[in-house]
Amino acid sequence: MNRKRITAKKLKIGIAAAFMIFGSSSAFAQQQVSLQEAIKQALQNKAEAKKAALQIKKAEYKIAEARAGALPQISATAGLTYNPVIQESLLEFGGQRIRAQLGQPWSSSAVVTLNQAIFDQRVFTGLKAAKSTREFYVLNAQLSNEQIIENVATAYYQVFVQEENLKTLNVSYTNTEKVRNVIKSLVENGLAKGIDLDRTNVQLTNISSSRQQLINAVELSKNSLKFYMGVPIDTPIELEEKSIEPKPELIAGNVDLDTRTEIKVLQKNRELLQFNKKATEAYLYPTVGLQANYGWGGQGSRFPLTNGINNGVLWSDYSAIGLNINIPIFTGGSTKSKIQQAEIDILDIDQDIENTQLTLSLDYKNSITNIENSIINIESMKNNVALAEKVQRDTQANYQYGLATLTEVLDSENALTDAKQNYTTALLDYKQAEIKLIKAKGELNTLQNP
Repeated sequence: MNRKRITAKKLKIGIAAAFMIFGSSSAFAQQQVSLQEAIKQALQNKAEAKKAALQIKKAEYKIAEARAGALPQISATAGLTYNPVIQESLLEFGGQRIRAQLGQPWSSSAVVTLNQAIFDQRVFTGLKAAKSTREFYVLNAQLSNEQIIENVATAYYQVFVQEENLKTLNVSYTNTEKVRNVIKSLVENGLAKGIDLDRTNVQLTNISSSRQQLINAVELSKNSLKFYMGVPIDTPIELEEKSIEPKPELIAGNVDLDTRTEIKVLQKNRELLQFNKKATEAYLYPTVGLQANYGWGGQGSRFPLTNGINNGVLWSDYSAIGLNINIPIFTGGSTKSKIQQAEIDILDIDQDIENTQLTLSLDYKNSITNIENSIINIESMKNNVALAEKVQRDTQANYQYGLATLTEVLDSENALTDAKQNYTTALLDYKQAEIKLIKAKGELNTLQNP
């Protein structure tokens, strides 16, 4: 009887010793990717960033196109005409009527024409609008970059937290596996019950299943991160080893919503709509233009390009300079209708600006509340982990002295694993709230700097 008690005591001491051994199966990454590096690659590789840069370049050409309207327009034309049948005209000289052909079978000309706008309100308005268009695309590119930064940061911390959960399960798996091996050895020697081995095998299988699910989740999250980074999906990446620390100081201070890129884009768009209205109003203004041409032509009965006056072909030059003034008087009300439509477009975007300001204000208030709750939750989960660790240690000690069952020991291990996972989930919630707050303050670009 005493021998059985000694054996049981040795079994409990062996299990307790096995639970005191902690290991980690995480491999050292050869190349680690920081959040800043992930953002940098995304801004270099993502199609959205590249397309935004192309739009800015396109705007430069639009400015050149608008500027060209204020510069002289020079063109050259040349022509060769053969008239097989020349129409006759009836002429009267001194009371006599004469039928005569006015023209020659062959005629050729080469003309250079110059047109210069002296006053055209549409050209001047178009030049201003083109410059604002470039500023609009610059702001739009900034907005695209901010969206990319937000997506990358969110995906990055999603991977980070899932990897932390995987580390927790790896530790739990290693501990339970060592306990299983101890119990298995004791069962084989007749020093422990088979049911204890079955329980640990069930626990090990459950942990293994959860671990495999997390491995898959980490892989899927990494694929999402690589997509946002704009790198090939088969590129191996490892995250930089770094802890998450709450920053309560982010809550301090006020935010100016007018500095948000979303508002700037809408305001610049409103400016473009105002230029569109002015360009439409320009159709009510007169236009003044200068036109000049110089030409050289030949006509006669023979092919003009190889003949001169001796063969009946006359070559001569000519020139003309004119000033054209066009004054719109009545257009049937179409211009007025277009102006009114342009005005409605401006009023419409005013509503968008007002609604966006309300939305951004709501997002800012909600992000403040979320980050405050996240900080409280992190502290609570952190204390819960410490308590779960204490319960685990006490349960192991009690089991060693026969005051706790194996089930209670395994349950305490599960509780510790859940507590650690809840803590890492709280860290993810905090990071997501932090990103939302940084976005609400219009400071997403600060995530590019370490």
